[in-house]
This record gives sequence, structure tokens and C-alpha cells, in this order.
Amino acid sequence: MQLAAISRRVCSTRWFLPAFTLVLGIGLGGAQWKGGDRQTGLTSMAFFVLIAAVLALGGRSETIRMIRGDGRDERWARIDLAATALAGLVVISSIIIACGWEWAHGRDGTPFVQLGAIAGVAYIAALAVLLRRS
Repeated sequence: MQLAAISRRVCSTRWFLPAFTLVLGIGLGGAQWKGGDRQTGLTSMAFFVLIAAVLALGGRSETIRMIRGDGRDERWARIDLAATALAGLVVISSIIIACGWEWAHGRDGTPFVQLGAIAGVAYIAALAVLLRRS
């Protein structure tokens, strides 16, 4: 079986995202704990456990099923694409505004300049790849 088919099958199960959320919570909470902030680490872990529980147990909610990725169809794919584009627009706009704010206060714009550059390069690369594939 091809890697893409295996990945699609594993990542589209209803248990993948809750499990990934738990692993992410343990990793990030553990990093905070190791960094000397035990209470914040435990709070982060508890927050991620709560999110994982909502994702695992919220099977009747169409929104949660859409976030998990199980039962996708053309409608969900179109909504997901529009939501991803809107979220990207908000993040990139926020980066530009934050960079301008930093410059207006006499600072060098770090880390917003780097984030903006990454976003721009990723966008151009995505355009090139998608144009070549179409």
C-alpha cells in the first residue's frame, strides 16, 4: 500500500486527532515543566486532555466530526478550504500589523519579519507547485 493511502486512512480515523492532541499536550506541557514552570505545564496538559476528550466524545457534532476529518465529503472539503484560507488571511494580516507596530516603536520587527517572510515564501512555493500540478 502506498504511503499516501496509509496516511490518509490513519489520519482520517476518529481517534487520530484526539490521540495527536494528547501527545501534543504531553510534549508542550512537558517542555513547560522542564523549563521550570511546573504549574503551567500541568495546566497545559489538562487543557489538551480536555480538548482531546471533546474531540473523542463529540461524535454527534458535525463541527467536531469536520475538525477530526472523519466522514469527509465534497461539501466539508470546500468548507475546510475556505476556513483555512480565512485563518491564513487573519494570521498573515496580524503578522503584518504586528511588524508595523514594532517598526513604529523603533524596534526591528523580530520575530514578525521572519514569520512574514516564511508566509510569503510558502505562498509562492504553493502557487508554483499547484500551478505545475494543474
